[in-house]
Amino acid sequence: MSSSEVKHPALNLCDSDELTHGLAGSEVLGFWVFLMSDAVIFALLFATYGVMLPATVGGPTPASEYNILPVFLETLVLLTSSFTFGMASVAMKHGAPRRQLLGWMGVTLVLGLAFLGMELHEFATMFGDNAYPTRSGYLSSFFALVTTHGLHVFFGSLWIIVMMVQVMTFGLDARVKINILRLGLFWHFLDIVWIAIFSVVYLQGLIR
Repeated sequence: MSSSEVKHPALNLCDSDELTHGLAGSEVLGFWVFLMSDAVIFALLFATYGVMLPATVGGPTPASEYNILPVFLETLVLLTSSFTFGMASVAMKHGAPRRQLLGWMGVTLVLGLAFLGMELHEFATMFGDNAYPTRSGYLSSFFALVTTHGLHVFFGSLWIIVMMVQVMTFGLDARVKINILRLGLFWHFLDIVWIAIFSVVYLQGLIR
């Protein structure tokens, strides 16, 4: 394996599609720059949450609002969606039948939408307890962070739909493959951010 293959910024397609592999290097690297700028936004939201955490002004607290079981199930669903997208990427790399790629992407989409549904249910429960964003600085920072991640999952789900349509319409040409590589990086990035949210927000909130 050459050093260029080791340093490739996404799924290595050299063995199955050398042309796309060559084109993907610089284009996917540019997408990494976008992800790093997105990571800065989330870092700022985490910092804001940390500063505002004590600012409950006598209202709901993390310990009173967080329920670990539903959040743990959300985490399992999102992590499973990362696995299924990985399987879609493997199917694309090794030239599996198109229906197999679409099947794995479809499962990823369903899991992403399930995650969003569970998160909306969590928000509705909190609203029922009068834990809404304008209630305190803590709740404002909580909803800013978690909702920003949820919006990313929503737009990622839309992106999956767009890519499924492109696969059915154009097949797996170089442009479609590169876009799927970008989507894969984006989706896995969201999983990493959610693990940070689960650990920093929910787990620490329950032990305060």
